[in-house]
Formats: sequence, C-alpha cells, structure tokens
Amino acid sequence: MKPLKTKVSITLDEDIVEKIKELAESDDRSFSQYINMILKKHVKSFNK
Repeated sequence: MKPLKTKVSITLDEDIVEKIKELAESDDRSFSQYINMILKKHVKSFNK
C-alpha cells in the first residue's frame, strides 16, 4: 500500500522553482515527486 499523501501549499523563490523543474525533468519525475524525494533525503540526514 502506498503511503498517504498530504497536499500542502508553500511559497518558493522563482529561481528555485525553475531549477527544481529542470532537475525533475532530467530525472524523469514530476515537480512534486522530485521535491518529495529531496525532502525525504534531507530529513533522513538528520536521523544519523
């Protein structure tokens, strides 16, 4: 079973949005999937 997802709304700087879009596209992921992946990695780094 897939984990539950929660919709959130955040405000980001335009240059960050553009860079994330580029990175997501090059990784063949959606914008949302890419942000989720990056945030998971970041949060995991604090659990060491």
